[in-house]
This record gives sequence, C-alpha cells and structure tokens, in this order.
Amino acid sequence: MTSAASPSPLWQPDADRIAAAHVTRFQSWAAERYGAPADGGYAALHHWSVTELETFWKAVADWFDVRFSTPYERVLGSRAMPGAEWFPGATLNYAEHALRTADDPARADEPALLHVDETQGPTPVSWAELRRQVGSLAAELRTVGVRPGDRVSGYLPNVPQAVVAFLASAAVGAVWTSCAPDFGARSVLDRFQQIEPVVLFAVDGYRYGGKEHDRTATVAELRAELPTLRAVVHIPLLGTPAPEGALDWSALTSADTEPAFEQVPFAHPLWVLYSSGTTGLPKAIVQSQGGILLEHFKQIGLHCDLGPGDRFFWYTSTGWMMWNFLVSGLLTGTTIVLYDGSPGYPDTGAQWGVAERTGATLFGTSAAYVMACRKADVHPARDHDLSKIACVATTGSPLPPDGFRWLHDEVAEDLWIASVSGGTDVCTCFAGAVPTLPVHIGELQAACLGTDLQAWDPQGEPVIDEVGELVVTNPMPSMPVRFWNDPDGSRYHDSYFDMYPGVWRHGDWITLTDRGSVVIHGRSDSTLNRQGVRMGSADIYEAVERLPEIRESLVIGLEEPDGGYWMPLFVHLAEGAVLDDTLRARIKTTIRQELSPRHVPDTIIEVPAVPHTLTGKRIEVPVKRLLQGTELAKAVNPGSVDNLELLHFYESLARERREARA
Repeated sequence: MTSAASPSPLWQPDADRIAAAHVTRFQSWAAERYGAPADGGYAALHHWSVTELETFWKAVADWFDVRFSTPYERVLGSRAMPGAEWFPGATLNYAEHALRTADDPARADEPALLHVDETQGPTPVSWAELRRQVGSLAAELRTVGVRPGDRVSGYLPNVPQAVVAFLASAAVGAVWTSCAPDFGARSVLDRFQQIEPVVLFAVDGYRYGGKEHDRTATVAELRAELPTLRAVVHIPLLGTPAPEGALDWSALTSADTEPAFEQVPFAHPLWVLYSSGTTGLPKAIVQSQGGILLEHFKQIGLHCDLGPGDRFFWYTSTGWMMWNFLVSGLLTGTTIVLYDGSPGYPDTGAQWGVAERTGATLFGTSAAYVMACRKADVHPARDHDLSKIACVATTGSPLPPDGFRWLHDEVAEDLWIASVSGGTDVCTCFAGAVPTLPVHIGELQAACLGTDLQAWDPQGEPVIDEVGELVVTNPMPSMPVRFWNDPDGSRYHDSYFDMYPGVWRHGDWITLTDRGSVVIHGRSDSTLNRQGVRMGSADIYEAVERLPEIRESLVIGLEEPDGGYWMPLFVHLAEGAVLDDTLRARIKTTIRQELSPRHVPDTIIEVPAVPHTLTGKRIEVPVKRLLQGTELAKAVNPGSVDNLELLHFYESLARERREARA
C-alpha cells in the first residue's frame, strides 16, 4: 500500500493533544536551546534529528536529565558503522536512572510495578520498595563476587522478581540476560552457554493457561551444564523449597540497603539479547548501558508519550526484547504492568481485561493477537472500561489494514493506533508511534527521531513510494556494541553491513510514502520474486488471513534447479473449515484481485499448524531450506522452534517431491 491508496487518515490528533504531547514540548525547547526547527512539525524535527545527529542526541540527554558522573568529551567520537563511538569519556548507570523516581518523596509510595497473573492482581510494588529490594540484592551480588562485566542470567517469567534481578545486575555493572521458563533446556543453553553467566536466577515453575508447569528438572540441567555459575538463586513461584546449594530469594532481598550504582563507561554492556537463531546458534547481541538509556528515553518519553501518571502494559515474556523495552518505562517515571500468563486465558479477550484492571494508558500487544480477537468476535469496548487507553500499539509483524479498522471500531474511534517496527538487534523501533501525526490504515506513522531510515533499491539508491530494503544510514546509540564471542566482528559485520558497506541493512522490505509514513512488507530474505515482480510475504498473509476460514498461513517461494519457481501456500484452517475446491478458489481469487496475478500460489496445502520461533515469528527461511532438500538438523536450530514436530511435515513433503521428480 502506498500513499495514494489511503488518502484519508483513520485518526487525527486534535490540537490539544498535539500541544500536550511531550514531543511537541521537546521541539519547542530544542528550538530555543539547540537550533531545532520551531515550525514544520514532526517532519522538520525528524529531518533535523538525522542531519544534526550529535546536536539532537545532546538535546535528548539534556531534556531527560541524563546524569553523567563523568562528562563526555563529545557526542560521537566516531560515526563508523559498525563501531560508532557514542559519548566517549562519559560514565553513568542505567539502574540509577530507572529508580530515581523513588527519590521523589511525593511519588515514592506510588506503584512502580503492577503485577498481574492468571489468578490475581494487580499487585503493586512501590517505587520505594523496588529501590529497597534492588539495593539489597545488589549488595548480595557483590558479596558473592559479582563484578562489572560479569554475566547474570534469569530463567524467569514476567514477574517483579525479574525486574529486581535485572536492575540489581545493572546497578553493579553486570551484564543481564534472560530466557522465559517455557524455553526448554537446550534453547536456554544455546543462549547462556555462549556468555558464561556467574549467577542464575531461576523459578521452580510457572503458571500458564490455567495449569502449573514444574521446571525444577530443567533448572537442575541448567546448573549442571553451566560450569561458570558461582550462585543460583531460587524463586519459589510454585512454593517449593530451595534445592541444595541454591540461595533463597527472600533472604537476598530482605535488607534495607541503599543501592550503590557502579558508574560505568557509556559503552559498557547492559544486557545480551538473542536473535531468533533459526539456523545455527542465536546471535548474542550486546547493547550498552548508555546507548539503551538514551534510545529508550527518546522512544518511551517522546514517541510513546509516556511519563508520570501513565501506566504502560505490553504483553511480553522475558525472552523477547519487548520485556527489556517495557522495563525501560521506569526511566520516564511510568508505572509498568507485568502480566505473567497466557495471552488468551481464560478467553481470547483476556488482555483487554488486564488493560482495564490496571488502568493502562498504553496497551501494547502483537498484531497476531489483534487479528485473533477480530476472528474470535471479541468486543473490547463493549465488555471492558477502556477509557484510560490513549494508545494501542502493535508489533511482532505488520498490523493488517483490517486490524486497524477493528481497533478503531471495537476499542475507540478516537484511538491512537501505533503499529511499530524495529528489532531485537537495536531493542527499539525504527518506525512507528508519533503522537502528533495522523494514522493511515496499514501504515506506520513515521520514521523515529534520530533514525535515518531509508528504502534503498539494489543499487543503493533511495526510493519513495516504491518497495526497497530497510536501511539506516547513520548510527543509532542502541545498535549493538558487538556480538558475544565474535572477536574480529565478522559475524556482526556480515549480519547487517554485507550488502551496503557502512550502512545498516536490516533485512525487511519497506515502502516510504511521500507523506513520510512507512509500510512494512516482510523479510527481504524470504521475498517472493516471481517473474521479476517482488512481493513481501506479509502482503500475502494480510490478504489470505482476512478470510474467516484461515487461522494462519505460510508462503514460500522456491527457486527450482531447472530455473522454475514453485510457490506453495500452507494454510492452518479455523475450526470446522474445510480446504475444498471452493475455498482454494476463493484464496486464489483474493490474491489475484488484491495483490497480483503473478503471486497466486501454485498449490495450497493444509497444515496442522504454522511453525514459529520462540518469540512468535513465522519460520519462513528454514522451511524454504527444508523444501530445497536440506536436512532438518542443518536447516534449523531445534532449540529455536516452538514445535519442532511441525517441521517434519515440510521435510516429508520435500521427500515426496524429490521422489516424484525422480
């Protein structure tokens, strides 16, 4: 979809809302002090933010009162990508900023965290109590020998203990990393063994879908396979006693200890995140204390428009970057909502109930959840008081046009809908929410401040209103400082800079419209290139999954050895639906009429389900490799898939095709 297809906005902020937005006040302030454009609105501010990159990020640091314990020499020591050097000479601490609201006597007793699970909530944790627990735990970490740069790991659900453990790690200058407890031992070890943690925080189990899931055996396996551990901390969510040799959570967090914040260099590692890693080991992505601090202040404070008095709820697990992003809501003095449980328990509309009970002002979820609610005939505004929600944000995959319409019709007509897109690689958004801009159906509002986002053709030329590669042509503070165990930087370089030297290529197809909005078409490494016409898989999914009979789909474009091109569409049907000739014809007609006659699939095949990564993304490239004849063990990292058994279907199909050709 390009600008010509959606001339009328679905939503337009009124003058009062624009005037009250943090980004509006920031622009006026930056115009007075730093020469930012006073007129021209967001487009002018964005242009200034990427053409005057150093001045912009200095202004962000000043606006949010970033406390440098040692001053920086300049904003950018080097602009090289990879390898940009941000704020050389500066020292600071992320956790100190995340907890400073507790220093305000007027707010110390207000909730910093609201915890909700499937059985109860919300349960508040005040700013003062959060700070006290972090102080106690940080002191205990130092006692067991944790020093700056040591790695601390968490096998934890989205509960307050996870936030405390992360902030205590950051306070001592350690490097945090986490996995959700629904990850199996192999998946966790593929991640944690790379970084060799010295401490493991682990639960005895978790609750999901109305059931308790014991993880004591998995934790025992992790302890046995992580020889660098000096301490294991037991968190008894299911009420079991600490196993032999483990420390008890309550004992470590009971003291009334003033937190001591290690002052570390700007580029000091804050955490390690992991790519989905569908082939080979997941990339261990290192991001810095200072880079994340500045980027998240900007993204949460200016783009999400959050501050004191707001409540920030994003459905996530600790194995997804959105958990890290959610916790950074504390930076702006915002109350964050931690939901631990199934997104659809006891029914599909459950997340709307959490938003109501916690008074969420920004509710973030996945595009898949929105579409599931639409198909399940959920009516959020009819069944819940959602009057406090100012924004519903979605990520994980592009929000289809029908998702925009459904949110507008079923939540509120005056609803700011923010479809956003970024990546684990930068732990932020490249494009998405802008509170002062209109929302057009099927589009992200704009590129984010400080993000020199462009769409490039194969020759490296920028294009407007045409599909191109998503590139970022100037450094961002939260770009990885490195990958773990990548001493010469080759894996980092090859991941983003192999196609366009010195320019970040993310691997998505996008269109930048002439209005500055952005359309995401899906991964460029799984592009459907038929008869010279390229199309993103996301466009196919949006059209096909509008049909009520289709629960989910997966499309693969396969270059054949004889020069042909085979494009199957795999469909997971809704309950009671049948893939007969009539439905096949409707699917093909839908694609032909709404997208392109060239992208009508060669065959439509029913599957028991669509395989995903552990963070919920459809697995396209490994399936393509299986269909090309690659062995399962080489086509996919088994520990990265939500249900490995599903891949045997595609393996068998490939075998049948080879035998038929023979």
